[in-house]
Amino acid sequence: MKFHIWLTLLVLPAAILFASNNGLARAEDDVDDEGVDVEGEDLEVETSVTGDEEPAEPTGPGASPDADTTILFTNPVGTSNLDLPGGKLVEFLVGFTNKGKQDFVLETLDASFRYPMEFTFYIQNFSTLAYSRLVKPGHEATLAYSFIPAEGFAGRPFSLSVNLNYRDASGGFFREAVYNETVQVIELEEGLDGEVFFMYVFLAACVVLLLVGGQQLLVSVGKKRGHISRKPQVETGTNDNPNDVNYDWLPKDALKNLNNQQRSPKQSPRQRKVKRSDD
Repeated sequence: MKFHIWLTLLVLPAAILFASNNGLARAEDDVDDEGVDVEGEDLEVETSVTGDEEPAEPTGPGASPDADTTILFTNPVGTSNLDLPGGKLVEFLVGFTNKGKQDFVLETLDASFRYPMEFTFYIQNFSTLAYSRLVKPGHEATLAYSFIPAEGFAGRPFSLSVNLNYRDASGGFFREAVYNETVQVIELEEGLDGEVFFMYVFLAACVVLLLVGGQQLLVSVGKKRGHISRKPQVETGTNDNPNDVNYDWLPKDALKNLNNQQRSPKQSPRQRKVKRSDD
């Protein structure tokens, strides 16, 4: 029975750890193969992992000479050489300045991950947000955008492309690449990972198994020592020769008198004198 308990304590954590590793590997494979739908804060951020080559974007007019754009990442903070956490919300602000003499209307803002060596190869598309914000000459406007990189992309570099679409009062359409740099998707080690947790459970089970085995060993050794220290007592009974003296060399008459003296009660010298006087 004890052997079965030890075997269960040793095998069960190992089986749980093996199952956990297989589950994590399958989850990562599912993220790489299927689409990913993500919702951000106050903004519906729908993403899809395509992995297919899409046609190149239409070669229309670029940025307007009467407009300036800037970008600032607020989560995480920075502008270049960014490390974006996989599975976590990424937020940034896009600033627009109208330096011309006519109005601009900021229509949409979109972002996407692309293959660094092939810009037309889309890895993950994020939502296109519509703003339709009017910016008068000499004024500025700020647009907020957020997205969530797929957690399965952790440890890989991608080209992050952020595009702003706007038009002027005369109907001219402009598309400006506000941001187009390579970023690194990282994995944040927060809290207790499932694999680490099951590893601790396995180690704890091993420690318990060693303690139980040591206790059983000590108990068995103590019992063996107790049996050795307790010697059996042998009944000797009555013995007419307690001193174990060899009387075979004595004559039979003398030996008979000696045995009679040992069996008869001892008398004091006074009792002997009284007995002799009676005789």
